[in-house]
Order: sequence, then C-alpha cells, then structure tokens
Amino acid sequence: MNTHKGGVIWFTGLPGSGKTTLANNVQHVLLQSNIRCVIIDGDDIRHKLNRDLGFSEEDRMENLRRAAEVTRMFIEAGVFVLAPFITPSESNRTMIRQHFQPEDYTELYVKCSLNACIDRDPKGMYALALADKLPNFTGISAPYDPPVTPVLTLDTEQLSLQQCVDQLTAYIRSKVT
Repeated sequence: MNTHKGGVIWFTGLPGSGKTTLANNVQHVLLQSNIRCVIIDGDDIRHKLNRDLGFSEEDRMENLRRAAEVTRMFIEAGVFVLAPFITPSESNRTMIRQHFQPEDYTELYVKCSLNACIDRDPKGMYALALADKLPNFTGISAPYDPPVTPVLTLDTEQLSLQQCVDQLTAYIRSKVT
C-alpha cells in the first residue's frame, strides 16, 4: 500500500531539547506528503507499555530494548517511525542500532545545551531534579553522553523549529523514495 520504504529516525538528546516537538511537526509534514509515519514517544512508552520499569540502568536499557522491538515491527509493516527517546549513553545507542538494518536506521542528535533545556523546562522536571525531588534525572543526577557519530545533528538552540523540520523532512524524503 505504501509508495515508500519504512525506517526510523531515532532522536537522542537531553530532556527539553525539542525531540518530541520536532517529531510532532515532522510527522504532520510527512502525513501531508502521504508518507505513513508514527511517533513512538519515550514518555508514552514509559507511561503505557513500560510502566513497570523504573530508572535504574537496567530498567532504562529494557525500556529502550522494548521500544526498539516495537519500532522494528512498524518498520516491517512499511511505516516510517519517529522515535524521540533520550537514549543517554553510547552503549544505549549501540544496543538500539543493533535492532535494525543499517539502511533503516538513522540516529539524530537533537543538540541543545543543558542551560537552554533548564530554561525551557517544558514539564517542570528540571526544577524538580535541581531541588533533589527527582532522582536519576538525565542531565542533572544521571549522565547524558552526546552521541559520537550521529548521522544527523540539529541544534535547536541555533536553528528555528521550522529550519529543523525542513532539514529533517528533506532527509527523510531522500531515505524513503
């Protein structure tokens, strides 16, 4: 039914960097272009499929493994997936990458400084983490290691949302045709 290939853009970045906002805007553009796509969002997965998991290193890995498995099922069905997940370490990202064929997977680093993310704080999570009321929060009490070799980097501090959307949709169109 599709006139395009499936695949995944795996978004990585600090909380508040703009991963989900970018994914939502890109999905809108892709759907208007008849590219079937779905967002598998880290927050949604955490509150639904993975509500039994905490934030230990083991639970974080299992959260990502399950998300990768669900993503792969969508790709096999010919759907393009936008997957905004913090994915804080290189070992996390290596494990994720191994679930996909190289031609189906793109790692996108949504770059934004910690200070800018703290200023944005769209969900009030940084305020809680900085007040020691939210343990194991990535960027504050849990580490975030920027990716070593992402395929794409979009700096949401330097580029407007529209510039990021335009760059990412152009890249996706080149992948799916």
